Amino acid sequence: MTTLKKLIPTSTKLRYWRWLEDRRLMREFGVSNVKYARELDYWRSRWESSAGRFENEFYERIFLAMAGEADAAFCADRIVADFGCGPRGSLNWLTTSRVNIGIDVLANGYSRFGIARHNMCYVCATERTIPLPSNYVDVLFTLNAIDHVDNFETICEECLRILAAGGTLVGSFNMYERPTACEPQCLTEDMIERHLLRFLKVQTYRLVPQGPKDDRYRYCFSGQPVKGVQSAPSDMSALKILWVRADKTA
Repeated sequence: MTTLKKLIPTSTKLRYWRWLEDRRLMREFGVSNVKYARELDYWRSRWESSAGRFENEFYERIFLAMAGEADAAFCADRIVADFGCGPRGSLNWLTTSRVNIGIDVLANGYSRFGIARHNMCYVCATERTIPLPSNYVDVLFTLNAIDHVDNFETICEECLRILAAGGTLVGSFNMYERPTACEPQCLTEDMIERHLLRFLKVQTYRLVPQGPKDDRYRYCFSGQPVKGVQSAPSDMSALKILWVRADKTA
């Protein structure tokens, strides 16, 4: 038996143990999807490492910079949502909006992370449907979330559907990253253009290199928004961040 085990390639053994671990996580979190189990396990590890308290103060700076706004006045008395919000409380900083909505396929699993304390309402979406009325959301944020979905085209249609006429999409997209189990989409400018931006009126468009791992958005905070080139870089390791603000016309 020992001799037989030695004949099994190490890569095969690692895949087997990963398969066993994935099944254990799926049972523990009560989900039938490996991707969901891994993402919930990621958030649990972050929750435990932060002693049971997620920080969320940084969202205000990032979201305002994405929108090109100095303050939150443009959200006053408006319905604001964040697609792919995670469990940190991404809209907790907004106090003058009419309502803050966190949209996430894992919202049910986030209940273990104290989300009831946040200044926002969490809505559990699916990979294909956002359970909100059409033409409803005035400001829709999304931060490094849309590449996590399996049904990219469908969820783009849903984001456009729930956005009100005259409403604003404010998005941050990680571009040209190689697909993983949790982030199956390799986003390109052409994909974002074809499935989102061609239906909107683009106000600002900023494509910059991705910063270091501990400061991913470093280069997003400098320079003026410019229209990018509709082509992928020849070097796929040249990772980019795309910040867009666009309006849904009447």
